[in-house]
Amino acid sequence: MYSHGSESLIKQAREIQESELQKFHSRLVKLLQGKELGHEAVDSLQRLHLILSATKYTRTLPPELQKRLQSLLSSPAEQFQVLSSAVLRETLPLSGQEANYNQENFTQLNSHAAALLLSQAGSRADVSSLCVHLLRSLDSRQSEGPANSLTHTLPILNSVLTHSPECLTADHVTLLSKKLVDWLRYASITQGGGAPSGGFFTGPRSRQPVPTAELDGTVSGDFFTVLCVGQSFTEDQWMNVYSFSMLRHWLLTYHSVSNGNNTADTDDRSEVDGSVVSMVSATSSSSRLLPPKERLREKAFQYCQRLIEQSDRKAHKRTDTDLQKACLVEAVCILDCVCGEDASLVFRTFPCIKALFGRLSSDLSFARVLLPIAQFYLNHGEMAAVDCESVWTLVFGRFPAELFNDPFLAHEFLRFLRLNLESLQLRVPQYSHSFPNLLKFLAWDSPAVVDDFVDLLPSLVTAGTAVELLHTLLDLPCLSATLVLQVRSTCLPISEPAGRGLLSLDAFRNQSFRGLFLFLLRGEAGSGDTIDRLSTLHELLAETADWPRVVQCAQTVPMLLHIFFDTVIAVADEKLLAHLVQAMLERSSLLLNIPKYNKEIHRVFSCHLLRMCKLHPSLVVGQSHELLEFAGATAKVYSKEEVYTHVVWVLGEYLSASCDSRCSVRLITSCFETLEAVLFEITSSAPPPGADCPVPRVVTSLMSALAKLASRSHDLIPRVSLFLSKLRTVTRGRPVAWCSDEEDLVAIVTRGEELWSLLKAPGVAQSVLTPPPPVTTPQWHRDSNVAMPLRLRALTNLTHSQ
Repeated sequence: MYSHGSESLIKQAREIQESELQKFHSRLVKLLQGKELGHEAVDSLQRLHLILSATKYTRTLPPELQKRLQSLLSSPAEQFQVLSSAVLRETLPLSGQEANYNQENFTQLNSHAAALLLSQAGSRADVSSLCVHLLRSLDSRQSEGPANSLTHTLPILNSVLTHSPECLTADHVTLLSKKLVDWLRYASITQGGGAPSGGFFTGPRSRQPVPTAELDGTVSGDFFTVLCVGQSFTEDQWMNVYSFSMLRHWLLTYHSVSNGNNTADTDDRSEVDGSVVSMVSATSSSSRLLPPKERLREKAFQYCQRLIEQSDRKAHKRTDTDLQKACLVEAVCILDCVCGEDASLVFRTFPCIKALFGRLSSDLSFARVLLPIAQFYLNHGEMAAVDCESVWTLVFGRFPAELFNDPFLAHEFLRFLRLNLESLQLRVPQYSHSFPNLLKFLAWDSPAVVDDFVDLLPSLVTAGTAVELLHTLLDLPCLSATLVLQVRSTCLPISEPAGRGLLSLDAFRNQSFRGLFLFLLRGEAGSGDTIDRLSTLHELLAETADWPRVVQCAQTVPMLLHIFFDTVIAVADEKLLAHLVQAMLERSSLLLNIPKYNKEIHRVFSCHLLRMCKLHPSLVVGQSHELLEFAGATAKVYSKEEVYTHVVWVLGEYLSASCDSRCSVRLITSCFETLEAVLFEITSSAPPPGADCPVPRVVTSLMSALAKLASRSHDLIPRVSLFLSKLRTVTRGRPVAWCSDEEDLVAIVTRGEELWSLLKAPGVAQSVLTPPPPVTTPQWHRDSNVAMPLRLRALTNLTHSQ
């Protein structure tokens, strides 16, 4: 975990003696008394922090040292602010001075000092006291307080709002809402400090106020916003920026603050009255008669509309363009918040949002702005009765198809889906059919987004999409390889620099195979379950089996398949399950050859095949043709022993008239003959070249299935008994070619002898090999309608000595 040098330093810090520590404290106090603090002071503070944090015990510093550290919190050098705050957080306040250890000790309250105060607050009262001090500083005149103190106030209040909103009262909410309105709407529109007008006699008196400018260089003609630029900013302009940065958090949280407190917000009105007032304010020249919350919503609405207008200007710098995008995201989110609070604002906001979407929808570089717009349409589109089709076509169509390799968009897009899962399922029909597109995020970067798809996958499983979704999940490694090829084909030459060409890349560019890859890259479901030439596709992608993205993608598929089957079993009818059984049998032979991938998929198939047949035993009779065709292929014994074993087991277990009245003697005989032929073939010859001997479980499963079938059709018992008796004599005292392990052979023979003994008594064999449900799940001791409890008591009395 740590390097040798780091462990040595930590050990020294833990083992320092008290006397040596006191000497170090004294030297540090003298060092901090100097007028100029240099590298030695920085090294000493870092060492002190290591000593304090290396032990689990909280230490107390000498009073003089603690005062010096507190004074460093207002140092002009931020490095000393950070170090002193970190050191003081590892200590306890001085004994008896807890009441004095508050914000009044600091000449300038900055974010590091506030972090210390919040970390050492002992109760809600301490945090409330800090809030009172902060809000008092907001309400005071600028000349009454220290310079630049306000610029740290809002970030600190935002931290309090995040961690302890109950410490703010309704009066605090009203006061802060009023201040936010002033900073957002009425900040100065001239640059701070003035600007030289030029000329020979330039001096302080000749400097005139210079207005702020827009990002395109034109003079700002409206109120100040975060997108206005200048050489320097005044404090109220900085407060404008801070206010905008915390506005959305405030709008989302201040309801719980006021509602959770006993202080009544007498300035605010009911939600119905507020809506009426907002509608009136739309045509009023002034909104100062509105209550604080209503007024804040109105000014936030105006501020965001101005930001949207400013974002249409051509910025001179690349960084300013990025700032425009970030502000657009925040502005649309804030508009979403205020419309959620006041429904009447929806009709005033939608024209602006609709125009913004029309302007940005053709440029995918604004994709992270378009997501909040989609959120706005989802939340308010139904109320405004607007057509959202173009929005969802863009979000579920072009976004995943063209931006699957953008990690930031992937995170925000999948977060959008998770937060709105229920609404998307109800209101957006494209959602469940867009899984071929959505899974591109998973195919490209599986480790980063697999947690998101664990939550999303159940919502994509419907009766209409289940079969195609199963095939798509199994083809996910192929999709991963295809996406890599798609990216490489656009940025690489026909062959790699080393001269070794990629056959898969050539195939991707070949028009004759284009249809295969286009199917994998399809944007929505409904064009078919799977690919006709799937084996051809796997041959073309054979060299991609060891690519890191493909391997990582393949590792996530088994887990997703478990989630898929858990969901589909709960919602599917028997007809759909029959389709899934057919798909599993077919796809067990059609998987991309990735190490361990096939075995993992076979294990998942086997598990859920048993679950489906146990829930619906009639599936075995309904799909008997497909199951027998699979079980009759001897090659599958050696290549797919996991699935093959479980197919044989369900045939022997559920191919019975008690499970399905359609099961006839003819069907039982046909199944018996198919399994008998396979068992005879694998036990009478050596395995094919290159194949291992069949696992003992396959042989014993075949013998058990034959015995079960024979117990239901007694005419078959002599054939099974003859085979089992021959098996015992053939294997006695000599090795056989089809089983290389002696212990396995003994286990197989023992199982054969047990079955042979049971079949000597057909009635007993049927009750043992295929017991009825009352036997497998007995309830006799609880059933008052049978005589079993009385018999048990009688037998107990007889067997127990008196």
